[in-house]
Amino acid sequence: MTDEQTSGHDFSGLRATFVNCTLKRSPEVSNTQGLVDASAAIMRKHGVDVDEIRLVDHDVATGVWPDMREHGWENDDWPSLFPGIIASDILVVAGPIWLGDNSSQTKVLIERLYAHSGELNDKGQYLYYGRVGGCIITGNEDGIKHCAQNVLYSLQHIGYTIPPNADAGWIGEAGPGPSYLDPGSGGPENDFTNRNTTFMTWNLLHLAKLLKEAGGVPGYGNQRSEWNAGTRFDWENPEYRS
Repeated sequence: MTDEQTSGHDFSGLRATFVNCTLKRSPEVSNTQGLVDASAAIMRKHGVDVDEIRLVDHDVATGVWPDMREHGWENDDWPSLFPGIIASDILVVAGPIWLGDNSSQTKVLIERLYAHSGELNDKGQYLYYGRVGGCIITGNEDGIKHCAQNVLYSLQHIGYTIPPNADAGWIGEAGPGPSYLDPGSGGPENDFTNRNTTFMTWNLLHLAKLLKEAGGVPGYGNQRSEWNAGTRFDWENPEYRS
């Protein structure tokens, strides 16, 4: 398929949010932002309404409650950021590797998303059902797959649907060296990274559109509200089986 043939793909009904979990405040250059830009450009080209958040620019409190001002914190920007995230069909968590693991900002984001994991949607399912998630990882040390599996596991655990090949990343030579956007790094030209970023982006778009057109995940067998009311969705207690 040529690039010209992709013009028939319209995702204008979708909304996506990229959360950049760099440790660098704006306007400092974020290498993670380089890959965010590449993925977001594909989405915008096909009509997606894309929002971007650099988490460290906001005063987001640490904790696992929806509003940490109710739990001793003086300030918390999370309640103002969350409506845009939950209104999005696609969430991409992007961040750097430090000491072989996700950044502290990535961990804060996951914890704050988890704060809403007990809330329900109109079907009585967990709130994040019907949305898709992916992740972008950058750095100059090993750990892309470790960091990605942590993010993607966390997202599916709270209710996001994860498409195939839902992670992309770039790491330079191990140890001190050029970062993704540094001149001569080879990052923006790396075919492996470019392919994975492109595949991730399109798989997020395809699955998000499928879910939206289907009205989300079917509401049987996964409704917390119905389980609480006594429905067991064909579960049988082994003690009573013949």
